[in-house]
Amino acid sequence: MIHIVKATTADLKTISEIAHKTWPLTYSEILCPEQLAYMLDAFYSGEALLENIANGHEFILVKENEMYLGFASFEHHYEEGNTTKIHKIYILPETQGKGIGKLLINAIADFAKTNQSHTLLLNVNRFNKALTFYQKMGFEIIQEIDIELEHGYLMEDYIMEKRL
Repeated sequence: MIHIVKATTADLKTISEIAHKTWPLTYSEILCPEQLAYMLDAFYSGEALLENIANGHEFILVKENEMYLGFASFEHHYEEGNTTKIHKIYILPETQGKGIGKLLINAIADFAKTNQSHTLLLNVNRFNKALTFYQKMGFEIIQEIDIELEHGYLMEDYIMEKRL
């Protein structure tokens, strides 16, 4: 049976492992290998994940029996508003297409509503195939942004939102 559990600091290694299995397949056609390695380290080291939690991010995991299939992180009251920002959502490649992403989005929406959020917000790389998934889930592009990282790397994103 597939279910969602709230993650704790004990689960950060699992979250990092899922990211390291997912990112190369998700971003290898979008990012150079050096940028991919840099971003994985910058976003998924134990230190980076602990900092996320300290900054108000909550993590959830999708679990089937004893196997973890994916995770998401989100932040309520983003920028002090009635918005829940989805910061991360990744599903193991071999389990994609089975409704797990929808399950995660719906769970985040439920958490958001109980925290008085009226909107879900997320960033997605403009060339990420997940863009179509988010549109099917009711998200709309509201802005196009470029975020500069160290070493001259660039994140070319859309900001998307969904009204709850």
